[in-house]
Amino acid sequence: MPLLFTGSLGIDTVETPTGKRDDVIGGSAVYFAYAASFFTPVRLVGAVGDDCPKPMLDVFKGRDIDTAGLEVRQGSKTFRWHGSYVKDLNEAVTVEVDLNVLAERAPKIPDAFLDSRYVFLANTHPALQQQMLGNLKAAKLVVADTMNLWITTERAELVKLLGKIHGLVLNDGEARLLTEKKNLIAAARDVLKMGPKFVVIKKGEHGSMLVSDKDVFVLPAYPADVVVDPTGAGDSFAGGMMGYLATQGTFSPATIKRAMAFGTVVASHTIADFSLGGLQAIDREAIDDRWHQFKQAMSF
Repeated sequence: MPLLFTGSLGIDTVETPTGKRDDVIGGSAVYFAYAASFFTPVRLVGAVGDDCPKPMLDVFKGRDIDTAGLEVRQGSKTFRWHGSYVKDLNEAVTVEVDLNVLAERAPKIPDAFLDSRYVFLANTHPALQQQMLGNLKAAKLVVADTMNLWITTERAELVKLLGKIHGLVLNDGEARLLTEKKNLIAAARDVLKMGPKFVVIKKGEHGSMLVSDKDVFVLPAYPADVVVDPTGAGDSFAGGMMGYLATQGTFSPATIKRAMAFGTVVASHTIADFSLGGLQAIDREAIDDRWHQFKQAMSF
């Protein structure tokens, strides 16, 4: 089934211990859509400015990604981010950021997308996330992402959103900030009280955690021996996870666990090169092969 995704598209400059890349394609929508398209058709909703080089958007060609919801806004500028991982590969330092088109109105969801049953609302203002969700009457599974900025400045709107979604994906620091609980299991259970049926907490190199009303599941990261650029790893994880979930008829804890493993494997390919290079170098067979290796490594 098609998976609708809303998120950012941008132009990145990235520095890591292995080198620097200027003006490469980035943004949550790019990594998520590319990762999810290994599993299911993707409907992309987002916006760029008229300064976005056309060759950058050509990365979607040949992928099962419907870009009818991608707006190229005349007179606007594309989101730009300059980040550095030189000091710590686990945490990006933002050198410079220009929100540009992301500070404007939310992109319009095409009429042909309104029947989407599987939806991921990427990190943006929670009021805009609610606005988009309000247009999707047929949604069967809605998962959202957020960040510390909205937790701190728009908590009331974020809490409203949590009452309308099935799942929330966030990192460990955000979970602690949202709930004021240091223990991640206790933090996740507090989030469940706000509305979601399940919470997935990303822990960087330490993997991820699933908490639902039924159980707690902890998954390590894939033991990658090549880490070039961590940018987009979290978005690729979410894309792989949601892409797999959109192909399933059930969202039981067992299904979500398998989906998280697929997301973990996809992210392990993302970090092997700058920008989309790691994902562009693989196919679904490579993902499945690594998934089976990962599953075997987790057996004892």
